[in-house]
Amino acid sequence: MRFEILTIFPGMFASPLAEGVVARAMQKEVLSIGIHDLRDYAEGRHRKVDDEPFGGGGGMVFKPEPIFAAVDAIRASQTAAPARVVLLSPQGVRFDQRTAERYAASRERLILVCGRYEGVDERVREHLADEELSVGDFILTGGELAAMIVLDAVARLLPGTLGSPESADRETFTTDTFDYPVYTRPAEFRGMKVPEVMLSGNHAAIAEWRREKAVEKTLKIRPELVAPAGRCGREPEER
Repeated sequence: MRFEILTIFPGMFASPLAEGVVARAMQKEVLSIGIHDLRDYAEGRHRKVDDEPFGGGGGMVFKPEPIFAAVDAIRASQTAAPARVVLLSPQGVRFDQRTAERYAASRERLILVCGRYEGVDERVREHLADEELSVGDFILTGGELAAMIVLDAVARLLPGTLGSPESADRETFTTDTFDYPVYTRPAEFRGMKVPEVMLSGNHAAIAEWRREKAVEKTLKIRPELVAPAGRCGREPEER
């Protein structure tokens, strides 16, 4: 899978892409990433990518020309999957696990446009972006951190990224509940003991305990995630 990231701060991605799961996936050639400096596609001696908004108001707005030019160049050079343009902004649809799963399954080439300032020219949203994503109901100084979140969430779902494929099969947001509590050695620490059922060796009892605790935790923190009547697991989706 291929990610293309459009940004005015390409240096922000150096460290995140050099370590951890994403770096390992790149080494295994599970995915590849292109970082594109938006200023390289701007016209004029000063490579200006933003300007004041028509009609007045505070802040600066990303100009449409550099973004369209960058996407055109990427699409012209691609030799593999079609490119899907994703604009990252606070006004987009909420990014979630299902979206990450959809991207990972499609293996499309994703062009992530990192918004910044007061926003991007509306013509980018209307005529270039295939979809607009937000990583949460809060404001970041730019879309770079959002792009890293999308990249990480999708990358870990690609076959070969994680050391154990089962790691992504059942965890928070892959079902209708949070993940169950987990424990490891020592069995007792500062008077705090691991639940006896976890040490029993009774796998059926452990599975039931985990299910109950997962539902209990989810109902306490995010009750809207739990399916009706406490049912766990998702219904098959129509594709």
